[in-house]
Formats: sequence, C-alpha cells, structure tokens
Amino acid sequence: MTAALLEVEDLHKCYRTQGSVVEAVAGVGFTLPFGGSIGIVGESGSGKSTMARMLIGLEAPDSGTIRVDGKPLERPRGRAARLERAKAIQIVFQDPYLSLDPRMPVGDALDAVLRLHTQLDRGGRKRRIGELLSQVGLGEREASVLPRRLSGGQRQRVAIARALAVDPRVLVLDEAVSALDVSVQAQVLNLLRDIREETGIGLVFISHDLAVVRYVCDETLVMQRGRMVERGPTRQLLDRPSAPYTQLLLSAVPRAGWDPESVIRLRRELERA
Repeated sequence: MTAALLEVEDLHKCYRTQGSVVEAVAGVGFTLPFGGSIGIVGESGSGKSTMARMLIGLEAPDSGTIRVDGKPLERPRGRAARLERAKAIQIVFQDPYLSLDPRMPVGDALDAVLRLHTQLDRGGRKRRIGELLSQVGLGEREASVLPRRLSGGQRQRVAIARALAVDPRVLVLDEAVSALDVSVQAQVLNLLRDIREETGIGLVFISHDLAVVRYVCDETLVMQRGRMVERGPTRQLLDRPSAPYTQLLLSAVPRAGWDPESVIRLRRELERA
C-alpha cells in the first residue's frame, strides 16, 4: 500500500488569451494521506479552481502527475477510462442546483449514478439510495421530490450523496459551502467530518473562507497567482503564517477592532515587493 492516498507532483497549467500566456498553476504539489483533508486557499485568480478541474480530469495539466493509490491518473479517453477516473476522484461544486437535473427527482438522480457505476439490481439500488440519503441526513420524502423543492442545504447534501454513490477514494469540494447560510454551512461541514471518519475518504477543500478551512482541514496550502506560497498544518499556518500573502489573507478577515485601511496598506506593500 502506498503511503499516500493522493499525490500531486509539480502541476503546471497555462492558458493563452489575447496573445499572452497566463500561468494558472505553476509547479504546485502536495500529498493527501488516507482519510486526510487538505485545504487549498487563495483569492480569485489564484489557481484554486484550475487545480480542482485538473484533479477531476476536466482539464489536462501541461506537465506534472496526479496519482491515487499510487496509480497515475491520465486524462480519461473513452467510457471505461472515464468511469475509472470517476471512482478515483469525485467533486461537489459550489452551486448544487446547477449540477442536478431539475426535471429528475432526487432518488432517480441517485439511481442513474448507481446504474452507471455498479452492478446492483433494482432492489439493491433502492437499498443503496436509502443508505446514501441516510448518510447525508435525508430520507424517503426527499428521494421523491425535485431539486427545486429542497432548500440549498438539502440540495448540497444530495450533491454529496450523488458523489459518494460512486464510492470515490477522494472527494474534491470546490467552494461547496460558500453559497449556504452560516447555520447550514455548519451542518454540511459536520456532515463531511462524519463521512470522512466513517469511510476514510480523502477530502480536498477548495475555499477562500479561512474559518471553514480551519474547521475541516488537517493541512492547508496557500496559492497566489498560480503558485504555492505556503503549506503546513492548518492551525499552525493560520495562527503563525510565515508568507506575507497568507498574512494578508488573514488580515482581511473582519473581527473586533478590524481596520480595513491596514489591509489596503498591506496589499500595496505586497504588490510593490
């Protein structure tokens, strides 16, 4: 057994736009242990979402490698390869409503995933749907309704259940709670912690919210303009950041006695450096 569940080595991704080259991800790497959780944080344009898209195969890196259980993940070509990739890594996006078919009841959406990825018969799929909904705190009533009849938190739970239906090794959460009310965020975050403890799944949490990352993640990686500027145990990194950019992110979080002018000054100093 390999020492790491997920290994990312020296990933690079560039985009060409209007005659110029933008380096979206530049040499980023990290490892995720079995049952571990890592946060990838940074402002808009830092490369977080490009990282997520490369992890799940929506984007191919220009160079670098991604391994799950020691096996390199190539860009999937053909149906069999896509199904295999899906079992390695799944993703939950920020807006669950856009990722769910509005015409399909929740139970049917889960059934479609099980028909594609398992050999279960109709009865087996029905039992598994019940297990998945129970795992995310939902039940038979939610199975029979359309997504628009659910709250935002319930829809996000459905999106998590659908990702878990594939029985993935790694779950990527791309700003998965940022659109939810604070109380609902807490419910979903507790759910993710419970699922991680129960299943041993690895979590990669893409977020700009440092409070969320502190609560969920063992380790945190900070990205700025496509590059990793700091990485370490979450509490240590957030309590005693060494990189000026990480210090800027933390200074921008409102709190008692917070001075937004000091944040502006720190940003200007960082840009001049």
